[in-house]
Amino acid sequence: MPTLTLPEGVHVELPEGEPIGAVLPKGTIAARVDGELRDLSFVPSAGALVEPIAPTSDEGLHVLRHSTAHVLAQAVCDLYPGATYAIGPAVADGFYYDFDLPEPVHAADLAKIDRRMRQIVKRNQRFVREEVTREVAIERLRDQPFKVEIIEAMGAGDTVSLYSNDGWVDLCLGPHVAHTGVLGAFKLTNVAGAYWRGDEKNPQLTRIYGTAWATQGDLDAYLHRLEEAERRDHRKLGHDLDLFSFPEEIGSGLAVFHPKGGLVRRLMEDYSRRRHEEAGYDFVYTPHITKAELFEISGHLTWFADGMFPPMELDGGTQYYLKPMNCPMHILIFKSRTRSYRELPLRFFEFGTVYRHELSGVVHGLTRVRGLTMDDAHIFTTREQLGDELGSVLTFVLDLLRDYGLDDFYMELSTRPESKAVGTEEEWNEATEALRQAAQAIDVPFVMDEGGGAFYGPKISVQARDAIGRTWQMSTIQVDFQLPQRFDMEYSGDDNARHRPIMIHRALFGSVERFFAVLTEHYAGAFPLWLAPEQLRFVPVADRHVAHCEELAAKAKAAGLRAFVDDSKESVGKKIRAAQLAKAPYTLVVGDQELESDAYTVRDRAGTETAGVTFDRLIDALVDEASSRSLVQTEFGSA
Repeated sequence: MPTLTLPEGVHVELPEGEPIGAVLPKGTIAARVDGELRDLSFVPSAGALVEPIAPTSDEGLHVLRHSTAHVLAQAVCDLYPGATYAIGPAVADGFYYDFDLPEPVHAADLAKIDRRMRQIVKRNQRFVREEVTREVAIERLRDQPFKVEIIEAMGAGDTVSLYSNDGWVDLCLGPHVAHTGVLGAFKLTNVAGAYWRGDEKNPQLTRIYGTAWATQGDLDAYLHRLEEAERRDHRKLGHDLDLFSFPEEIGSGLAVFHPKGGLVRRLMEDYSRRRHEEAGYDFVYTPHITKAELFEISGHLTWFADGMFPPMELDGGTQYYLKPMNCPMHILIFKSRTRSYRELPLRFFEFGTVYRHELSGVVHGLTRVRGLTMDDAHIFTTREQLGDELGSVLTFVLDLLRDYGLDDFYMELSTRPESKAVGTEEEWNEATEALRQAAQAIDVPFVMDEGGGAFYGPKISVQARDAIGRTWQMSTIQVDFQLPQRFDMEYSGDDNARHRPIMIHRALFGSVERFFAVLTEHYAGAFPLWLAPEQLRFVPVADRHVAHCEELAAKAKAAGLRAFVDDSKESVGKKIRAAQLAKAPYTLVVGDQELESDAYTVRDRAGTETAGVTFDRLIDALVDEASSRSLVQTEFGSA
């Protein structure tokens, strides 16, 4: 009789031949047995360490979603005779399955497929695992060419695992839920095209997406987040608020910022410049193109060529590239004269526009573009200064992000990649340990990303959660021993000998474009007053009130506020509605009564109205709100 050891040292005797699910807590969806995920139907031959997997855990959700993907495939095969199925993995927040279908399937067909899935769920069909030879598996799936192709690529002696429920069979590693009745909190979300194995030379398949959760409440919450994400989509808001666009005449992934968006961007950049000046950074400027030799020395043409635009030939055949990075040029500024240890740490900063040859399929609004402006800093330190400087940089980064309204962080430490890495293991270990110590000294959680470093060094990525809980990668901080060697960088030490500096790469926003998109979605376009392109809107009741509104707007502008008078011929109601759609932080309706009394009704962005506010009091309050970079609108209270 096997003895199972559960968490916290609990021992349970399992009757001979019984599955592990017989003795695990109610609600367990799968189990980790001696480190390997297993179905609840698994029968151990000896004692084992067993960890129950709850459906709400990451591993439990993976099992739920993968099992729901199988039910999706079964339903599609029932509804579309002759369908062949390829792969159906669990992915972040859901699952998909790829099919070659005898007829097109559209979004309108998802309801029919959903109904069939729920019929399968209600039947409590058991998921039965079998382990068979390659030959048996091929015979069982002989009508499924994609599955046969996968099996034939396996080793000759490999055992193949199959899962069946109600006679429907799929190739799968598992594990799965015990029966389909466990499922139910799912929704099909989309239909798209996908090439088999991601290769455009292969057949194009129909991909059906869905999401699945442990409870209906979790599913409802997720669908609400999707609705919120759609409402906050920066591409839609960029159009609706007249912030930016992507003219086809310019090209994919190349944005132009309109006056309102340009103003928000300038405000973002100006505040960042001020903070960098206060933190001891020196501003530099570098060109957009360079000879190929610079990126041959840096290694970018060896390691990053796929992300670079093709070269231009000038000056009798000399190759020039649009720069994908600013760092080699900052190195040349460092090398422009002899440097002393007294100058270090030396901090160079630039809003430097770079160009990445992103594939058209991954270009996405402002978050993935081909022309981007990095708020790029490169810091050159001695070995002795490295730890303190990393701590200072991390503190600076987090404080500045908080000023823009992001305050929910964790950090990710990415280590040496298995391939595409330069430098010795000792150098990588030293750089990684310096980053680890700096991260541990900050009161922010951090996780490991093994193998995720750049080719020249490990990095810390600051991950920020937005208003609806989504995670965005923000700032990156990288320690680099390699480029100083490749460019033969030196400084004169206090011993008059030549020493090699260490280089820190640091992008705080990541890119201005991407940060603009993140803030737009974080605030749903309703920027805090200090970043709002329009801070105060005046709505004249009639034409005779326009001149007075213009005078008031001039006073507001003189106080440093951005004011606008809506002198259109629309009704007052429509003007107020227009102010709401423009997400104007504050609106004043001005008519005869206001002209006589100098007491105004202030309407804020949430629709709250406060009557009897004098103009001077209003201006003082808004100036204070803007200058303090408050994220909360002013409450005027009673007059």
